[in-house]
Amino acid sequence: MRSRQIFFLCVILCFLLSCASEQAMYTPPEYGPGATVAVWELEDLSVIGNPLLSDMQAFFADTIASTLKEQGRFQLIERQRLALALTELHLGSAELASEGSRLKVGQILGAQFMVFGGYQMLGEELRFDLRMVAVESGAVVSAAEHTVRSADTADWIRASEDVAARLIEKKKPSKE
Repeated sequence: MRSRQIFFLCVILCFLLSCASEQAMYTPPEYGPGATVAVWELEDLSVIGNPLLSDMQAFFADTIASTLKEQGRFQLIERQRLALALTELHLGSAELASEGSRLKVGQILGAQFMVFGGYQMLGEELRFDLRMVAVESGAVVSAAEHTVRSADTADWIRASEDVAARLIEKKKPSKE
């Protein structure tokens, strides 16, 4: 009889714990049209520097942001607003080295998602890597890469547009 009572107590306890954990589960923000996104300047991860490529960091980020806005219909936080927030918060590059610090800036600005990434030139190939991160949880909701074999800046720009489009394709917006 005693073992039966212990068994039922264990079953009830497991049931109560499962109910409590369901209520405490994290619900990510809705991914898709209308969601607020901030795009950080891409990191140049090339081993051998290319002055032309380094000068294009901000341009690549702007191209990616434009693609997200046009194709994914996201609401974008203007890069000038992002820069102003960094100035007002007195944050330098050392504090922004961690993704966690950048996510805190995103929270302050009201972003639901942030896009981080980089590019790397290896020989004649330029590879882009992007990831979209939920600001609240830090979870990666989508990632994409794209490589182009060219030394032409027009091809590089198209590649940055392509990788942004792939980032959206990786996680289709919900239709609810």
